[in-house]
Amino acid sequence: MPAQATTESVEQVIFDGLKELGAEGEVARSSTFEELDVDSLDLVELAQIIEDEFGVSLQGEDVKDLRTVGDVIDLVVARSQ
Repeated sequence: MPAQATTESVEQVIFDGLKELGAEGEVARSSTFEELDVDSLDLVELAQIIEDEFGVSLQGEDVKDLRTVGDVIDLVVARSQ
């Protein structure tokens, strides 16, 4: 059963996932993927981590408009309700 997707738990998983994927600098809600040097392949891997952890599936169409870490967190929390 997927973990409960609270804002805090999603934030923690995404922050940890981005660090694992080699994000540059400090990861914060306001960080853009460009600032973190996170590319589309990294985002695919992050989407897999999110699906494994919370059971929320993010497709290419979903992630193409996401610019910041906070955008992803908010989308995952909204989708998990």
